Amino acid sequence: MSNSDERTEHMRQIRDDVLNFKESPLYEDRVKNRYYPVIGQGSHRAVVMLIGEAPGKNEALTSKPFSGSAGKILGELLGSVGILRENIYITNILKDRPPMNRDPLPNEISAYAPFLDRQIDIIQPKVIATLGRFSMGYIMEKFGLLEELRPISVIHGKIFAARAPYGDITIIPLYHPAAAIYNPNTKEVQLNDIKALKQYA
Repeated sequence: MSNSDERTEHMRQIRDDVLNFKESPLYEDRVKNRYYPVIGQGSHRAVVMLIGEAPGKNEALTSKPFSGSAGKILGELLGSVGILRENIYITNILKDRPPMNRDPLPNEISAYAPFLDRQIDIIQPKVIATLGRFSMGYIMEKFGLLEELRPISVIHGKIFAARAPYGDITIIPLYHPAAAIYNPNTKEVQLNDIKALKQYA
């Protein structure tokens, strides 16, 4: 996809489609709580794309991804390797918040995945870093890395080469930044893992 205006227009179309996605298993909950869908944020020409799992409450109230406490940690991690948020693209598989911040369900992932697929096609990133095990599982399967899939505790920070329709792509599974909230010991690990992105951004 060539020019920036075209990419922006395609992204707007995704936003409109998600807004009107009444068949979504999370649509009723969104309306009831007056939440917003969270499409994504950042450069539509980003080399690096970060994909989390689902918006939290703060995100659903602001429509901005990673704007709560996990976002603060993500900002620290990116800052530690000199990566600016505006130069990358950040999104989630789910575009709506699951009730009580529970894990995404398989039917929710399959409902929202086509929107994520379209975002990847528009941005055509050279690197996708997944944040958490749900996005890791989806992306590694999508790019033919199912045989390499292991628990996130085993493959976090590892670099996998894959092929996208538009060219070569690198997949890097990372812990979700929220892991450091529940277990502060993972922060050091995350600071080390994020270094894998430095050469690309």
